[in-house]
Amino acid sequence: MVANKQIERLEHSSAKLTITVTKDEVRKAYDELMAEHARNVRLDGFRQGKVPVTVLERKYGNELRVEAMGRIMDRSIQEALEGATEQPLVYSTPTLQGEPEFSLDSDLTFAVVYDIFPEVKIGDTKGIEFEVPACDISRDDEKRELQAIRERNAIVVDKDDGARTKKGDIVTVNYRELGGAGETIPGTERQDFVFEIGTGYNIYKFDDEVEGMEKNAEKVIEKTFPADFEYKELAGATKRIAVVVTQVKTKKLPEVDDELAQDISEKFKTLDDLKADIRGQLDRQLEQKLRAVREKGLIDGLIARSEIDLPDSMMDAELEMRRRNLMQQMGISEKAKLERLLSKSGRTLETLYAEWRPNAERSIKTRLLIEKLVADGKYEASDEDVAAEYARMSEESSMSVEEIKAEYERREMVEYLRDRVREDKLMVVLLADAKVKKGKKVAFVDLIKENE
Repeated sequence: MVANKQIERLEHSSAKLTITVTKDEVRKAYDELMAEHARNVRLDGFRQGKVPVTVLERKYGNELRVEAMGRIMDRSIQEALEGATEQPLVYSTPTLQGEPEFSLDSDLTFAVVYDIFPEVKIGDTKGIEFEVPACDISRDDEKRELQAIRERNAIVVDKDDGARTKKGDIVTVNYRELGGAGETIPGTERQDFVFEIGTGYNIYKFDDEVEGMEKNAEKVIEKTFPADFEYKELAGATKRIAVVVTQVKTKKLPEVDDELAQDISEKFKTLDDLKADIRGQLDRQLEQKLRAVREKGLIDGLIARSEIDLPDSMMDAELEMRRRNLMQQMGISEKAKLERLLSKSGRTLETLYAEWRPNAERSIKTRLLIEKLVADGKYEASDEDVAAEYARMSEESSMSVEEIKAEYERREMVEYLRDRVREDKLMVVLLADAKVKKGKKVAFVDLIKENE
């Protein structure tokens, strides 16, 4: 069908396909279409299959020509792309350029534009410079982690009726907004709301105002919220909120002793065993974070030295995937519901996509660079490499090697693990050629929180 084709690469990883179909093929396709309609169409005064072609043309001429042209284009595009290097991305639909003229007496020439897989031009991978902060685990870090363990193993008990609330207490409150005359504003009532004082886990952020209250006490709070308050409906507004404390509980922390260690895990016999485990976990956490910092510096340098012209459809697909993941995490099934939730904070899907775009672009470029470097370097992940990964994960967890292996196989993630092994081997080579500078000293807690 295709008499001539030409594929031209365009900017932003797109291609223009120009196709010419001879007039004989145009006429043939048109006649086939007419014959199909003549066999199947029903018209008053004619038996099915006996409608003359001239009658069909007179009654449906324009529609038939449009349908014929569409069929010819679909077939010729499919034929022209067979074996072509510049294949359309799965999420890129070829777009017709201009308005081609359809005639049964002349060749049909038309062009479509579509997105193609971007060309990845990798720059020099040697001598990439970046800084890694200096960081050590301190005694305070160990104490903070031990305190967190105590918090997780605390027992929540009721406070005496006359006791006042304080930071760290867990309170149950009823609250409502009040109007100018002291009346309750409909729709603002909330019963049995539970939060920990000091966490700010309440819409009005009335932690400080609730602190010091007794059980069953009521208090009217008046607050003016800043213009940039996180909840748009309260931003810049002054509200009067009536709060009643109905329950007050406090956390009773366990003593720091051998019994605490034994309660946490049977593998700990003494408190020193627990402290040693805490130190080991913190050391691994620090190493993982510093490794992530090194790899980020390396990737940022690679991206800056490389050329990857991302097609619009690839970026759109990434943003849509992130939107679906967000909806799944939020337990939302309808896109309209997400849009309504966003509108409450003065945002739209478009503004959300704009926020995501820089990170999404970096994520795509990172994947493309690593995939090409792994392929070019012919890095492999043997069964022995995978077994070593299972053993490493077992050492850092409470699961056996067999349990970890079974879990990866059950979730069909063994190939994912192999990919990670290949990428780890690539990173070792690239980091060996990098110029890593020692950065300023950073506290462990600040390093861990960074970019979280």
